[in-house]
Amino acid sequence: MARRRGWGGHPPEDDDEASRRIVAAAVEVIGRTGAAVGIADVAESLGVIRQTVYRYFPSSDALMRAAAIASVDGFLDRLTERVRGLEDPVEALVEGVVYTLDEVRRTPHLGLVLSGSYTNVHPEGLTSGEARAFGMTMIRRFDVDWERYGYDDEALSELVEFLLRTMLSFFVAPGDPPRTDEELRRYLHRWMGTAIRAQDSPL
Repeated sequence: MARRRGWGGHPPEDDDEASRRIVAAAVEVIGRTGAAVGIADVAESLGVIRQTVYRYFPSSDALMRAAAIASVDGFLDRLTERVRGLEDPVEALVEGVVYTLDEVRRTPHLGLVLSGSYTNVHPEGLTSGEARAFGMTMIRRFDVDWERYGYDDEALSELVEFLLRTMLSFFVAPGDPPRTDEELRRYLHRWMGTAIRAQDSPL
């Protein structure tokens, strides 16, 4: 009987399907609770034992990383729509940061891609290849002509690092009380905008 109850009564046909369903369950549980989840939580939601989940994901961090990556494409699509038509780099990046911070609050496993760890924020994860690649993918979707504003690949890479460090600071210490979105926009325009405009332009 227990075997039939596992996997909702419909066991996966192969390892690939099992892995996808485990990740989907993790995404669903995180979205429903808005908090970190462990292997036991995901196993319970699937009606399987923890060892079944451990077969595919050796730790909670590994599972949360997979859940975050599974959510990235949808997030990037929503972000692209949010900043569509913003050709000024300051306007685009301020709106992008505000939107990303809001999305991470509502979809916490996205923070893993930016911070390097789900269960603990590790600053060293900020400059990981995964985090920087994610950041580069983000800003290359913007309607900004980066070359026009003097940004080559090296400058863009440093800009991404700057943005990731800025966002991490708000993850760690959002403020007491946290700024509203409009207050955050004004703050970022004043201070982050100055740094973005400091890049020499060939025009």
